[in-house]
Order: sequence, then C-alpha cells, then structure tokens
Amino acid sequence: MTLAEMKEFAGFASSTQRYIRRSLDIGLDRDDAMARWSRDVVEAASIRAQARLYRALPELRQRVPDDADLTQMEPFLAPLVTIAAFDLGQGRLTSFSAFRFLYERLVGAEVRPWLPSAFCAAAALPHLHPELRRKLLQSISEAAATASGWSNRQPAFFPKWVEKVDTGSATLSH
Repeated sequence: MTLAEMKEFAGFASSTQRYIRRSLDIGLDRDDAMARWSRDVVEAASIRAQARLYRALPELRQRVPDDADLTQMEPFLAPLVTIAAFDLGQGRLTSFSAFRFLYERLVGAEVRPWLPSAFCAAAALPHLHPELRRKLLQSISEAAATASGWSNRQPAFFPKWVEKVDTGSATLSH
C-alpha cells in the first residue's frame, strides 16, 4: 500500500506536491515551515495564516465522530470546512484526490467518511473563483461522494522535503 500511496503522490502536479509537503510540515509540526518553504513575503504570510488555522488540528483529531450523530458533527465539521476552505483557496489542491491525500495524513484515516462533505462544502464557498469551484467540484467522483464504507487503515507514506543532490560534484571511487 505504501507504494500505491507514493505512486498517487507522484501523480500530483509539482505545485500540489510542494503544498502537501509544506502543509504536512506545518500540520504535523515536523520542521520549521517558514524557513523551509517561504520564498517571499506573500508565501510567508500564507504560511503564518495556515499555521494559525492548523492550530485547530489536534482538537479536530480528537473530535472525529464515530457516526452521524448530529451533536458531534457540527463541532467537528465546521472547523474542518474552515481549514479546508483555506487550503483550497491557496489554489494548489486542485482535486478531491489531492485534498483527500493531505487530510488523511493531517487528521488520520478516521476522517475519510467526512472528507467528501467537507470538500464539497469548502469547494462551493464564494471566496473561490468560479472556475476553481467548478474544477474542484467536478474532481470528486460519484464513487467517492457516495461510498458506503471507508478503509480504517492509516496512511503509511508521509512525503517530506528531500534535499537535491549535486551529481556534478559526486566523485566515483574504484
């Protein structure tokens, strides 16, 4: 399964891959995201905003409902849609599969049943350009939107920043 997850990640556009790695660094508190990912003042502001929103993730992980109890749903789904709206508004997660890939890792496998509704709610919000809304909403398959069950297997592949190796300066020894 790890290989399938790697293959899925490799199929995303490079900007999507970069955004997922950045988001995981912020959401899982892996590295100094500002030092690693910020290329300019606009991106620095985006990272700061993302970090503020992602502070809700630990509580969100604790609040994933086990069923469709309406009293448990609202305190979970409202913050999830808010965070998702931010991420989709950045324009780097351009499909449900990229969104699902990221959120399974940010929140855990137990979030899977809630991802179609959170994605559709966030993708339909008016802060997104109409063309992006159309593209996002068309990216969710009928099967994903109407699944009768979800795997509870936790994701195994968590993509990270990989330093480039300068092959020109590498020496061969005999």
